[in-house]
Amino acid sequence: MADKTITCKDCGAEFIFSENEQAFYKEKGFENEPQRCPTCRRERKQQKNRRPNGNRY
Repeated sequence: MADKTITCKDCGAEFIFSENEQAFYKEKGFENEPQRCPTCRRERKQQKNRRPNGNRY
């Protein structure tokens, strides 16, 4: 395996999908490569965790 350069589908930035990350994905049984850069993944996760009223509790 070698590092791969992938373009984020949300912001268009290029990011590296490293050999270590690829090995982790394979170990976890993930079949698809990431489509979003780490920043967009983090932001998307935060948006999903927000409650509709803006409070987490």
